[in-house]
Amino acid sequence: MIKRTLFEKISKRINTGKAIILLGPRQVGKTTLLKEVISGRDHLFLDGDDPSVRNILAGINTEGLKSLIGRHKLVYIDEVQRIEGIWLTLKIITDQFKEVQLLVSGSSAFEINNMINEPLTGRKWEYQLFPVSWSEFEENKGYLIAEQQLELRLIYGMYPDVINSIEDSAEVLKQLVNSFLFRDLLSYSGIRKPEVLEKLVRALAFQIGNEVSYNELAQLCNIDKNTVSNYIDLLEQGYVIYRLKSFSKNLRNEIKTNHKIYFYDNGVRNAVMGNLNAFDSRADKGQLWENFLITERIKELNYAASLIKPYFWRTTTQQEVDYVEDDAGIISGYEIKLNPNAKVRIPKTFGEAYNTKVEVVNRNNFRDFLKL
Repeated sequence: MIKRTLFEKISKRINTGKAIILLGPRQVGKTTLLKEVISGRDHLFLDGDDPSVRNILAGINTEGLKSLIGRHKLVYIDEVQRIEGIWLTLKIITDQFKEVQLLVSGSSAFEINNMINEPLTGRKWEYQLFPVSWSEFEENKGYLIAEQQLELRLIYGMYPDVINSIEDSAEVLKQLVNSFLFRDLLSYSGIRKPEVLEKLVRALAFQIGNEVSYNELAQLCNIDKNTVSNYIDLLEQGYVIYRLKSFSKNLRNEIKTNHKIYFYDNGVRNAVMGNLNAFDSRADKGQLWENFLITERIKELNYAASLIKPYFWRTTTQQEVDYVEDDAGIISGYEIKLNPNAKVRIPKTFGEAYNTKVEVVNRNNFRDFLKL
Protein backbone atom coordinates (compact mmCIF):
# COMPACT_ATOMS: atom_id res chain seq x y z
CA MET A 1 0.00 0.00 0.00
CA ILE A 2 1.34 3.40 -0.98
CA LYS A 3 1.42 5.86 1.90
CA ARG A 4 -0.28 9.09 0.90
CA THR A 5 0.96 12.61 1.58
CA LEU A 6 -2.34 13.57 3.21
CA PHE A 7 -2.10 10.85 5.86
CA GLU A 8 -0.11 12.98 8.32
CA LYS A 9 -2.07 16.14 7.57
CA ILE A 10 -5.45 14.51 8.18
CA SER A 11 -4.24 12.57 11.22
CA LYS A 12 -3.30 15.86 12.89
CA ARG A 13 -6.85 17.17 12.37
CA ILE A 14 -8.53 14.39 14.34
CA ASN A 15 -10.36 15.79 17.38
CA THR A 16 -9.72 19.44 16.51
CA GLY A 17 -13.42 20.31 16.60
CA LYS A 18 -14.19 20.33 12.88
CA ALA A 19 -15.47 17.83 10.33
CA ILE A 20 -12.86 16.38 7.96
CA ILE A 21 -13.96 16.34 4.32
CA LEU A 22 -12.02 14.34 1.71
CA LEU A 23 -12.98 14.75 -1.95
CA GLY A 24 -11.66 13.15 -5.11
CA PRO A 25 -12.57 10.78 -7.93
CA ARG A 26 -13.50 7.18 -7.30
CA GLN A 27 -10.74 4.63 -6.89
CA VAL A 28 -7.99 7.06 -5.86
CA GLY A 29 -7.86 5.59 -2.34
CA LYS A 30 -10.04 7.91 -0.24
CA THR A 31 -11.62 5.11 1.76
CA THR A 32 -8.28 3.34 2.19
CA LEU A 33 -6.65 6.55 3.39
CA LEU A 34 -9.32 7.48 5.93
CA LYS A 35 -9.57 3.92 7.25
CA GLU A 36 -5.81 3.99 7.74
CA VAL A 37 -6.10 7.29 9.61
CA ILE A 38 -8.72 5.89 12.00
CA SER A 39 -7.18 2.42 12.27
CA GLY A 40 -7.20 1.22 15.87
CA ARG A 41 -9.80 3.79 16.92
CA ASP A 42 -13.35 2.84 17.78
CA HIS A 43 -15.50 4.21 14.97
CA LEU A 44 -18.81 3.94 13.13
CA PHE A 45 -18.46 3.43 9.37
CA LEU A 46 -21.41 4.31 7.14
CA ASP A 47 -21.19 3.48 3.44
CA GLY A 48 -23.27 5.73 1.19
CA ASP A 49 -23.21 3.09 -1.54
CA ASP A 50 -25.26 0.80 0.74
CA PRO A 51 -29.02 1.32 0.15
CA SER A 52 -29.85 0.47 3.77
CA VAL A 53 -27.42 3.15 5.01
CA ARG A 54 -28.96 5.69 2.63
CA ASN A 55 -32.44 4.87 3.93
CA ILE A 56 -31.36 5.24 7.56
CA LEU A 57 -29.56 8.56 7.07
CA ALA A 58 -32.05 10.23 4.74
CA GLY A 59 -33.97 12.66 6.93
CA ILE A 60 -32.77 11.21 10.25
CA ASN A 61 -33.36 13.49 13.28
CA THR A 62 -31.19 14.25 16.29
CA GLU A 63 -32.70 11.48 18.45
CA GLY A 64 -32.18 9.00 15.65
CA LEU A 65 -28.57 10.05 15.35
CA LYS A 66 -28.05 9.58 19.09
CA SER A 67 -29.21 5.99 18.78
CA LEU A 68 -27.18 5.38 15.62
CA ILE A 69 -23.93 6.88 16.87
CA GLY A 70 -24.22 5.46 20.39
CA ARG A 71 -20.92 5.67 22.21
CA HIS A 72 -18.78 6.03 19.10
CA LYS A 73 -16.51 9.05 19.21
CA LEU A 74 -15.67 8.88 15.54
CA VAL A 75 -18.08 8.63 12.59
CA TYR A 76 -16.93 8.08 9.01
CA ILE A 77 -19.48 8.50 6.18
CA ASP A 78 -18.23 7.34 2.76
CA GLU A 79 -19.65 8.29 -0.68
CA VAL A 80 -21.70 10.99 1.02
CA GLN A 81 -23.06 12.36 -2.27
CA ARG A 82 -25.28 9.29 -2.59
CA ILE A 83 -27.32 10.17 0.52
CA GLU A 84 -30.30 12.46 0.08
CA GLY A 85 -30.45 15.40 2.47
CA ILE A 86 -27.16 14.44 4.11
CA TRP A 87 -26.06 18.09 4.50
CA LEU A 88 -28.48 18.61 7.38
CA THR A 89 -27.30 15.41 9.07
CA LEU A 90 -23.67 16.54 8.80
CA LYS A 91 -24.56 19.89 10.33
CA ILE A 92 -26.41 18.26 13.22
CA ILE A 93 -23.51 15.92 13.99
CA THR A 94 -21.00 18.79 13.87
CA ASP A 95 -23.12 21.16 15.97
CA GLN A 96 -24.86 18.83 18.42
CA PHE A 97 -22.32 16.04 18.93
CA LYS A 98 -19.26 18.03 19.96
CA GLU A 99 -17.45 14.96 21.25
CA VAL A 100 -17.79 13.13 17.90
CA GLN A 101 -15.18 13.47 15.18
CA LEU A 102 -16.91 13.43 11.78
CA LEU A 103 -15.09 12.27 8.64
CA VAL A 104 -16.74 12.48 5.23
CA SER A 105 -15.56 11.37 1.80
CA GLY A 106 -17.13 11.67 -1.60
CA SER A 107 -16.45 11.34 -5.30
CA SER A 108 -18.52 14.05 -6.90
CA ALA A 109 -17.53 17.66 -6.40
CA PHE A 110 -20.57 19.07 -8.17
CA GLU A 111 -22.84 17.20 -5.76
CA ILE A 112 -20.83 17.63 -2.57
CA ASN A 113 -19.87 21.28 -2.85
CA ASN A 114 -23.52 22.24 -3.08
CA MET A 115 -24.31 20.15 -0.01
CA ILE A 116 -21.52 21.06 2.41
CA ASN A 117 -20.17 24.52 1.69
CA GLU A 118 -22.91 26.56 3.34
CA PRO A 119 -23.98 24.16 6.14
CA LEU A 120 -20.38 23.47 7.21
CA THR A 121 -18.87 26.92 6.72
CA GLY A 122 -16.23 27.34 9.43
CA ARG A 123 -16.89 23.79 10.62
CA LYS A 124 -14.68 21.71 8.32
CA TRP A 125 -11.19 20.85 7.16
CA GLU A 126 -11.39 20.06 3.44
CA TYR A 127 -8.88 18.10 1.38
CA GLN A 128 -8.68 16.71 -2.13
CA LEU A 129 -7.10 13.35 -2.97
CA PHE A 130 -5.88 12.69 -6.50
CA PRO A 131 -4.39 9.65 -8.22
CA VAL A 132 -1.05 8.70 -6.66
CA SER A 133 1.49 11.49 -7.08
CA TRP A 134 4.95 10.86 -8.50
CA SER A 135 6.46 11.87 -5.16
CA GLU A 136 4.30 9.31 -3.33
CA PHE A 137 5.10 6.67 -5.94
CA GLU A 138 8.84 7.18 -5.83
CA GLU A 139 8.97 7.45 -2.05
CA ASN A 140 7.17 4.13 -1.65
CA LYS A 141 8.59 2.18 -4.59
CA GLY A 142 12.11 3.57 -4.50
CA TYR A 143 14.07 5.55 -7.07
CA LEU A 144 15.10 2.58 -9.24
CA ILE A 145 11.63 1.07 -9.67
CA ALA A 146 10.10 4.50 -10.22
CA GLU A 147 12.68 5.28 -12.88
CA GLN A 148 12.09 1.93 -14.58
CA GLN A 149 8.33 2.47 -14.60
CA LEU A 150 8.22 6.11 -15.71
CA GLU A 151 7.13 5.33 -19.27
CA LEU A 152 4.49 2.90 -18.00
CA ARG A 153 3.09 5.62 -15.76
CA LEU A 154 3.00 8.05 -18.68
CA ILE A 155 0.79 5.56 -20.54
CA TYR A 156 -1.28 3.89 -17.82
CA GLY A 157 -1.39 6.66 -15.24
CA MET A 158 -1.26 6.76 -11.48
CA TYR A 159 -4.46 5.21 -10.13
CA PRO A 160 -3.62 2.81 -7.26
CA ASP A 161 -5.29 -0.26 -8.80
CA VAL A 162 -3.53 0.36 -12.10
CA ILE A 163 -0.15 0.74 -10.39
CA ASN A 164 -0.71 -2.49 -8.45
CA SER A 165 -1.84 -4.47 -11.52
CA ILE A 166 1.01 -4.10 -14.00
CA GLU A 167 0.11 -7.23 -15.98
CA ASP A 168 -3.56 -6.23 -16.19
CA SER A 169 -3.10 -2.48 -16.38
CA ALA A 170 -5.05 -2.04 -19.61
CA GLU A 171 -8.09 -3.98 -18.41
CA VAL A 172 -8.13 -2.36 -14.96
CA LEU A 173 -7.83 1.09 -16.51
CA LYS A 174 -10.63 0.52 -19.00
CA GLN A 175 -12.98 -0.73 -16.27
CA LEU A 176 -12.09 2.24 -14.09
CA VAL A 177 -12.80 4.74 -16.87
CA ASN A 178 -16.10 3.12 -17.82
CA SER A 179 -17.12 3.09 -14.16
CA PHE A 180 -16.28 6.52 -12.79
CA LEU A 181 -16.19 8.55 -15.99
CA PHE A 182 -19.34 7.43 -17.71
CA ARG A 183 -21.48 5.70 -15.07
CA ASP A 184 -20.93 8.08 -12.17
CA LEU A 185 -20.68 11.28 -14.17
CA LEU A 186 -23.83 10.53 -16.13
CA SER A 187 -25.82 9.48 -13.08
CA TYR A 188 -24.81 12.52 -10.98
CA SER A 189 -25.14 15.18 -13.65
CA GLY A 190 -28.28 14.12 -15.47
CA ILE A 191 -26.63 14.14 -18.91
CA ARG A 192 -29.11 12.60 -21.31
CA LYS A 193 -26.82 11.91 -24.25
CA PRO A 194 -23.79 9.92 -23.11
CA GLU A 195 -22.53 9.61 -26.67
CA VAL A 196 -22.11 13.40 -26.80
CA LEU A 197 -20.13 13.41 -23.55
CA GLU A 198 -17.90 10.62 -24.85
CA LYS A 199 -17.27 12.50 -28.08
CA LEU A 200 -16.40 15.68 -26.19
CA VAL A 201 -14.01 13.90 -23.82
CA ARG A 202 -12.25 12.28 -26.77
CA ALA A 203 -11.92 15.65 -28.48
CA LEU A 204 -10.40 17.14 -25.32
CA ALA A 205 -8.01 14.19 -25.03
CA PHE A 206 -6.55 15.02 -28.44
CA GLN A 207 -6.11 18.69 -27.50
CA ILE A 208 -4.18 18.52 -24.22
CA GLY A 209 -1.55 21.23 -24.14
CA ASN A 210 -3.42 23.32 -26.70
CA GLU A 211 -5.83 26.19 -26.18
CA VAL A 212 -9.38 24.99 -26.63
CA SER A 213 -12.12 26.67 -28.60
CA TYR A 214 -15.66 26.07 -27.36
CA ASN A 215 -16.99 27.03 -30.77
CA GLU A 216 -14.86 24.37 -32.50
CA LEU A 217 -15.82 21.76 -29.91
CA ALA A 218 -19.50 22.65 -30.35
CA GLN A 219 -19.27 22.13 -34.10
CA LEU A 220 -17.35 18.89 -33.70
CA CYS A 221 -19.86 17.44 -31.24
CA ASN A 222 -22.90 18.95 -32.95
CA ILE A 223 -24.05 20.76 -29.80
CA ASP A 224 -24.24 24.41 -28.83
CA LYS A 225 -21.45 26.36 -27.13
CA ASN A 226 -23.28 26.61 -23.79
CA THR A 227 -23.67 22.83 -23.65
CA VAL A 228 -19.93 22.44 -24.26
CA SER A 229 -19.25 24.85 -21.41
CA ASN A 230 -21.64 23.02 -19.08
CA TYR A 231 -20.17 19.61 -19.92
CA ILE A 232 -16.62 20.86 -19.36
CA ASP A 233 -17.71 22.24 -15.98
CA LEU A 234 -19.08 18.80 -15.07
CA LEU A 235 -15.94 17.02 -16.27
CA GLU A 236 -13.83 19.34 -14.14
CA GLN A 237 -15.98 18.91 -11.05
CA GLY A 238 -15.93 15.17 -11.67
CA TYR A 239 -12.09 15.18 -11.51
CA VAL A 240 -11.61 14.12 -15.12
CA ILE A 241 -10.05 17.34 -16.43
CA TYR A 242 -8.93 20.73 -15.17
CA ARG A 243 -8.47 24.10 -16.82
CA LEU A 244 -5.27 26.14 -16.89
CA LYS A 245 -5.98 29.83 -17.38
CA SER A 246 -3.88 32.25 -19.41
CA PHE A 247 -1.64 34.64 -17.47
CA SER A 248 -1.70 38.34 -18.29
CA LYS A 249 -0.86 41.54 -16.44
CA ASN A 250 1.46 43.89 -18.27
CA LEU A 251 1.43 43.43 -22.02
CA ARG A 252 -1.25 44.57 -24.44
CA ASN A 253 -0.84 41.57 -26.75
CA GLU A 254 -1.10 38.88 -24.06
CA ILE A 255 -3.87 36.31 -24.44
CA LYS A 256 -6.20 37.15 -21.56
CA THR A 257 -9.24 34.89 -21.63
CA ASN A 258 -8.23 31.56 -23.17
CA HIS A 259 -7.38 28.39 -21.30
CA LYS A 260 -5.89 24.97 -21.85
CA ILE A 261 -7.38 21.71 -20.63
CA TYR A 262 -5.41 18.88 -19.04
CA PHE A 263 -6.42 15.49 -17.65
CA TYR A 264 -5.92 14.61 -13.99
CA ASP A 265 -4.49 11.28 -15.14
CA ASN A 266 -2.57 10.27 -18.25
CA GLY A 267 -4.06 6.79 -18.17
CA VAL A 268 -7.61 8.10 -18.23
CA ARG A 269 -6.74 10.34 -21.16
CA ASN A 270 -5.16 7.48 -23.11
CA ALA A 271 -7.99 5.07 -22.35
CA VAL A 272 -10.57 7.61 -23.55
CA MET A 273 -8.60 7.88 -26.81
CA GLY A 274 -8.38 4.11 -27.08
CA ASN A 275 -4.59 4.38 -27.38
CA LEU A 276 -2.48 2.49 -24.85
CA ASN A 277 0.40 1.89 -27.24
CA ALA A 278 3.94 1.79 -25.88
CA PHE A 279 5.57 5.14 -25.21
CA ASP A 280 8.38 4.73 -27.76
CA SER A 281 5.93 4.24 -30.64
CA ARG A 282 3.73 7.26 -29.91
CA ALA A 283 3.51 10.56 -31.76
CA ASP A 284 2.13 12.36 -28.68
CA LYS A 285 5.10 11.89 -26.34
CA GLY A 286 5.40 15.63 -25.78
CA GLN A 287 1.72 16.00 -24.89
CA LEU A 288 1.89 13.08 -22.46
CA TRP A 289 5.00 14.52 -20.81
CA GLU A 290 3.45 17.98 -20.49
CA ASN A 291 0.17 16.65 -19.10
CA PHE A 292 2.04 14.45 -16.63
CA LEU A 293 4.37 17.15 -15.30
CA ILE A 294 1.84 19.95 -14.98
CA THR A 295 -0.63 17.60 -13.29
CA GLU A 296 2.02 16.36 -10.86
CA ARG A 297 2.95 19.94 -10.03
CA ILE A 298 -0.73 20.77 -9.42
CA LYS A 299 -0.98 17.81 -7.03
CA GLU A 300 2.05 19.00 -5.07
CA LEU A 301 0.65 22.54 -4.80
CA ASN A 302 -2.67 21.20 -3.59
CA TYR A 303 -1.21 18.87 -0.96
CA ALA A 304 1.01 21.66 0.34
CA ALA A 305 -2.05 23.96 0.61
CA SER A 306 -0.03 26.42 -1.46
CA LEU A 307 -1.48 29.75 -2.54
CA ILE A 308 0.58 29.69 -5.74
CA LYS A 309 -1.62 30.13 -8.82
CA PRO A 310 -0.84 28.15 -12.00
CA TYR A 311 -1.21 29.49 -15.56
CA PHE A 312 0.18 29.35 -19.06
CA TRP A 313 1.33 32.40 -21.05
CA ARG A 314 0.97 33.33 -24.70
CA THR A 315 0.82 36.44 -26.84
CA THR A 316 -1.04 37.16 -30.05
CA THR A 317 2.33 36.91 -31.83
CA GLN A 318 2.65 33.27 -30.70
CA GLN A 319 5.26 33.78 -27.99
CA GLU A 320 4.53 31.19 -25.32
CA VAL A 321 5.59 29.79 -21.95
CA ASP A 322 4.18 26.34 -21.18
CA TYR A 323 3.62 26.83 -17.47
CA VAL A 324 3.64 29.91 -15.24
CA GLU A 325 3.21 30.36 -11.50
CA ASP A 326 2.23 33.48 -9.60
CA ASP A 327 3.43 33.31 -6.01
CA ALA A 328 2.07 36.52 -4.44
CA GLY A 329 3.40 38.57 -7.33
CA ILE A 330 6.62 36.61 -7.84
CA ILE A 331 6.34 35.13 -11.34
CA SER A 332 8.08 31.93 -12.46
CA GLY A 333 8.01 30.41 -15.94
CA TYR A 334 8.76 26.89 -17.16
CA GLU A 335 9.24 25.37 -20.58
CA ILE A 336 8.53 21.64 -20.63
CA LYS A 337 10.56 19.39 -22.94
CA LEU A 338 11.00 15.63 -22.84
CA ASN A 339 14.38 15.59 -24.58
CA PRO A 340 17.16 17.27 -22.54
CA ASN A 341 18.88 18.15 -25.83
CA ALA A 342 15.87 19.77 -27.45
CA LYS A 343 16.27 23.33 -28.64
CA VAL A 344 14.18 25.74 -26.59
CA ARG A 345 13.06 29.21 -27.60
CA ILE A 346 12.48 31.28 -24.49
CA PRO A 347 10.63 34.55 -25.14
CA LYS A 348 12.65 37.51 -23.85
CA THR A 349 9.45 39.53 -23.63
CA PHE A 350 8.15 37.40 -20.76
CA GLY A 351 11.34 37.64 -18.70
CA GLU A 352 11.63 41.38 -19.22
CA ALA A 353 7.98 42.07 -18.43
CA TYR A 354 7.95 40.03 -15.21
CA ASN A 355 11.59 40.26 -14.11
CA THR A 356 12.09 36.52 -14.14
CA LYS A 357 13.85 33.69 -15.93
CA VAL A 358 12.18 30.76 -17.65
CA GLU A 359 13.47 27.36 -16.53
CA VAL A 360 13.51 24.34 -18.84
CA VAL A 361 12.09 21.15 -17.33
CA ASN A 362 13.10 17.91 -19.05
CA ARG A 363 13.60 14.20 -18.50
CA ASN A 364 16.78 14.76 -16.50
CA ASN A 365 15.66 17.42 -14.04
CA PHE A 366 11.89 16.96 -13.68
CA ARG A 367 12.15 15.85 -10.05
CA ASP A 368 13.36 19.31 -9.08
CA PHE A 369 10.26 20.79 -10.70
CA LEU A 370 8.04 18.59 -8.54
CA LYS A 371 9.59 19.74 -5.26
CA LEU A 372 8.10 22.78 -3.56
